[in-house]
Amino acid sequence: MSDSDLGVRHLCRGIVTNPLGLHCNMSTGRAPHDESEHINQFLGGLSRAVERGATLFDTSDSYDYGHTERAIGKFLRRHPKLPLQLSSKVGQLRGSAEHPYAGRHIHHQLEQSLENLYAEQLHLYTLDSFDFGPDDRYLGNAIDVMRTLREVESIKAIGMRGPSVSYVASPEEWAAEAERFLYLFRLIKPDVVWTRFNAFTPAVSIEGDDLFTFTARHGVGLVLAAPLGLGLLTGKASSRAELSPRHARLIPPHMKQVDEGLQGLRGHSGDAPGALTQLALRSSLQRGEQCVVVVGFDNEQQVEESYRCLGLPLTPEELGGVDDAYADFRTRLHEEVTRSPTKELQA
Repeated sequence: MSDSDLGVRHLCRGIVTNPLGLHCNMSTGRAPHDESEHINQFLGGLSRAVERGATLFDTSDSYDYGHTERAIGKFLRRHPKLPLQLSSKVGQLRGSAEHPYAGRHIHHQLEQSLENLYAEQLHLYTLDSFDFGPDDRYLGNAIDVMRTLREVESIKAIGMRGPSVSYVASPEEWAAEAERFLYLFRLIKPDVVWTRFNAFTPAVSIEGDDLFTFTARHGVGLVLAAPLGLGLLTGKASSRAELSPRHARLIPPHMKQVDEGLQGLRGHSGDAPGALTQLALRSSLQRGEQCVVVVGFDNEQQVEESYRCLGLPLTPEELGGVDDAYADFRTRLHEEVTRSPTKELQA
């Protein structure tokens, strides 16, 4: 990443990283004889990313119930001196605890994540759910535990998940999600917000700002995940059927609107190989100096393509064109999905 605008970025306190890292989420729903090969491909992707300059590995304890963390730990045992920043999440797995945020469960999950990752510290630890129990019973405990973990330097920074709404949500539901996020944001006072961002992601207004302006105003970093829309925004996946069940549920089923949206994006990217990938990555990387992007992968070929497609920065006119195309894309999807009798899960 030799282009001047892709130098290291200060995500937040204690985290200086190259702006393009990896979103590490393995899928192990495959036959046992395929699993070792899949892990080898995943480890190859990690190696290629490091060669390309990646320093941030983002994962979660809930990704295959720690399997992804253990695969990263296997890689780090082989390369213990790499200057990497590790990011993980908590809040989805309850285990035998009353709630994912109850008592010492966050602390226990962190200890397990550190053991899985073969690490002594996490650079970023993110509260991965807005569910803090009935009447937010466990919210105060979660905040206290996370701040203590930061004070004793078990973690460097506290993260929280960004607002997320479905395509069939009403304006009132969108406003309620933004209000909920803002309420939690003020109490948690995170160092970083983690959120998905691509053409499928509905925009949410917070205090009259988009998420990029809001976080920049508050001095909070942003980690942007899924910039390629799980392959659909690059033309690599032509239907939801080509995605894993875990991924397919994140994408609206209306492929006609997706195809039309891609045609609109090609008007800005051209038809050169990797042009749509470059457009998606660049439009995320240029959202702000507090933003870093983590891109998903299954193997080193996909990692190499992402880094090879970075190219030159988009001009303000090109970035504005992408914004217009994304807005049109979202409008088409929202109009179509709201006509569907089946409500989609959040994307």
